[in-house]
Amino acid sequence: MLSAAVCGDVFTSPTPDQIHEGIKAANQGKGVLLIVKNYTGDVMNFDMAKELAEMDDIEVDQIIIDDDISVEDSTFTTGRRGVAGTVLVHKIVGAAAEAGASLQELKALGEKVVKSIKTIGVALTPCTVPEVGHPGFELGPDEIELGIGIHGEPGFSREKIMPSKDLAKQLFDRINKEHHFISGDKVVVLVNGMGGTPLMEQYIFANDVHELLGAAHVDVEKTIVGDYMTSLEMAGLSLTILKLEDERWVDMLNIPVQTIAWK
Repeated sequence: MLSAAVCGDVFTSPTPDQIHEGIKAANQGKGVLLIVKNYTGDVMNFDMAKELAEMDDIEVDQIIIDDDISVEDSTFTTGRRGVAGTVLVHKIVGAAAEAGASLQELKALGEKVVKSIKTIGVALTPCTVPEVGHPGFELGPDEIELGIGIHGEPGFSREKIMPSKDLAKQLFDRINKEHHFISGDKVVVLVNGMGGTPLMEQYIFANDVHELLGAAHVDVEKTIVGDYMTSLEMAGLSLTILKLEDERWVDMLNIPVQTIAWK
C-alpha cells in the first residue's frame, strides 16, 4: 500500500507544503512516487510539491489517476476524474515497491494499470458538502443520479430508481464500451460503497455484475466489495473493472497488508 497519505480539509486538496512534508517523510533514498487523482487542485498542488522536493534533491515522479468514465470535464477537473479505481493502483504499485521495483518501474506499472481501469458511480442520495452546508444536488425519493463524483458532484443523468440487475447492466454496458470485452478476458471487480449503502446491497449488486460478466464469458479473478472510497453519507456505489493485462496484478492485490480498510 502507500507509505504516506496527505489529506487536506474535506473535499479540498492538501497544500503544497503539506505534500512536501509527506514526500520527505516517505523518502528512503530511492525516490518517491506520487499517486494523484485527476482534480485540478490536486494536480497543481502535487506538481508544486514535487518541485519543492526536487530542490531538496529528492527524486520524485507521479501517476495521474483518471478512471472515471462518467464525464470528461467537471467542476473540479479537466479530463476524467480519479475515483475508486485509485485504490487498486495503490495496492498493485505498493506491492511492487515492497518487492523492490525502481521508481521508473513503478511509474510504468502504475500508468499501465491506470489505462486498464474503468469506473462509474451512482447515487441514491447526495452528500452534504461541508463547505456550503447543503448537498451539491438534490434527488427525489424515487430518483438516482448516474455518474456522480466523490466530492458530491452531480452526474450526467437522473433516472427513476430501478432494480439492482437493471442498474448493474447500465453501468456494465458503459464500462464495456470502454473495455470492449471479449471471451476469455480476465478482470478484477471492485464494488465500492459511497458511504451510506449497506454491505448486503453492495454484495447483491456485485452478484448481478458477476452474472453479466459470466454471460460475456469474462473470467472474474478477484472481487472486492466494501467502502473503499466514500463520499461522506452518500447512499450509492461505484463499479470498477480492472482488465488484467498482466495476471501478476492479481498476486499483487492478494499480498497481505496491515491496513484498516483493505481486507
